Amino acid sequence: MKAYLNNVKKLFEYYKLLGEKSIGRLTAEQLLYYPNENTNSIAVIVKHMRGNMLSRWTDFLTSDGEKPWRSRDDEFNEEVLTKEDVLRLWNEGWTSFKNALASITENDLDKIIFIRNEGLTVLDAINRQLAHYSYHVGQIVFMSKQSSDHEWESLSIPKNNSSAFNKEKFANEKEIKSFTDAQIKKL
Repeated sequence: MKAYLNNVKKLFEYYKLLGEKSIGRLTAEQLLYYPNENTNSIAVIVKHMRGNMLSRWTDFLTSDGEKPWRSRDDEFNEEVLTKEDVLRLWNEGWTSFKNALASITENDLDKIIFIRNEGLTVLDAINRQLAHYSYHVGQIVFMSKQSSDHEWESLSIPKNNSSAFNKEKFANEKEIKSFTDAQIKKL
């Protein structure tokens, strides 16, 4: 379980950095862009992620993850935000979440917590949020690529570069490590 906690912390850090790099490449106007009424701007996605993180992870062991003070529907309202506003919201959410995650011990993973009165283990809640946050970061990366005025610099293996990437990997000795170690350094 200790290995799980260490690994999941690295995965969350990886997705956080992917989002930050994508956001960092855009102007405030691009962060507010949404192609149609059925999509959200990056700014709205960030507002939603922040709201989710604050609600889910504030007093997460002792209170329901859907806090009475959260207004989820308002998270999806478009509003004019500066790039600094978007980054502040991003950091507020991630700081709250990462502080809560850092407080979790191996003994906490089997404890039951509630989200909207539905019980699940802390381990299940972490996995649920890993899927949720990586889903939204994927949207942010995609929207950033779509909005980019310049040639996109890949955040992973660049297009048509898989053979070179694999050749470099297989030139090394086998070792056990998280793929995020190299990716986080790259980002």
